[in-house]
Amino acid sequence: MKAQRKRSKTKRPEASEEKYFLAHKAKIVNQVNELAESLCQAEGMELVYVEYQREPSGRTLRIYIDKPGGVTLDDCVNISRQLGDLLDVNLNSDGSYNLEISSPGSDRPLGKKQDFERFSGMEAKIRVAEPVDGRKNFKGILLGISGDVVTLLVDDKTVAIAFQNISRARLVNYNGENGCL
Repeated sequence: MKAQRKRSKTKRPEASEEKYFLAHKAKIVNQVNELAESLCQAEGMELVYVEYQREPSGRTLRIYIDKPGGVTLDDCVNISRQLGDLLDVNLNSDGSYNLEISSPGSDRPLGKKQDFERFSGMEAKIRVAEPVDGRKNFKGILLGISGDVVTLLVDDKTVAIAFQNISRARLVNYNGENGCL
């Protein structure tokens, strides 16, 4: 399920656009997280993950939401309309972006520490910023998190990964917590 909405702000000069984008990406994601978290809670939903990235079609702000029993298209549209209005008023961002609201799908993103415990025993893919044991990409069974260290069983070996080193983590072939999605 996905709802899209084009949001426009003033355009920055093309030459410095990529540098500006990278410098402000984390700040924008944090702002959106704060706004979207309270909205999702008020609507009885879980904010799963926020992505802000450059794509061939331009900048995309993608919000993943979930709720027991799964997310409907109407849920995505409702959050899109409300969050779009909140972002228009509160987001300090230059340039236009596409706002997408989506269910997490079968490759559910893992972004919060509690996700790594909640989905312990599930298969996951993890990409790290700095190599661990000479590798940057891992696929295995999620064993959980202890403090700031995520553990993953990869080829019968336990791999310890610092939470701060994780650049991307997703479940593999996730069918919902009760197999209902």
